[in-house]
Amino acid sequence: MNKRAFSGRVFNPVASAAAGWTGGRFWPALAAGLFWLAAGLSAGYWALRVWGQGPLTPLAALAVSAPQVDVAAVARALGSRPSQEVAEGAPPPPTTRYRLIGLAVRPGQDGAALIAIDDQPPRPVRVGDVLEAGLVLQSVNGREARLGPQRIGPSTVQLVLPKVED
Repeated sequence: MNKRAFSGRVFNPVASAAAGWTGGRFWPALAAGLFWLAAGLSAGYWALRVWGQGPLTPLAALAVSAPQVDVAAVARALGSRPSQEVAEGAPPPPTTRYRLIGLAVRPGQDGAALIAIDDQPPRPVRVGDVLEAGLVLQSVNGREARLGPQRIGPSTVQLVLPKVED
């Protein structure tokens, strides 16, 4: 009979593989694996990028409309009262062509006024700016704005902000 003597050792494949990693081979193998993982991910990214890219088509621009402003509501919010109607046949006097809607005044600094011309929407005008041909906003103080032909000189139009009723 041909029997081999039992040495007490049993072949364990897991233990022998682990024993091979404990030598100086673990860190280079890990670095190589991470390198190939990064290379594969990079190649996959660029392949998907090239494969998924179609022809560029410009998007149609949407038409943007300007917001509608309710001039009467803004005027009421700034403390104006509704103006009385003028007969259509006669041209309005110069002082009624302009409506003072609001003021912005800081002590020691120039201010600004919100002025409506005829029935157009109001627009902000800073002191020294031209309101219309021949009229410059000269000053704002308290509840009034003064208009004249030049920045410094006599005022030709004085606009008073109406008092707010409680």
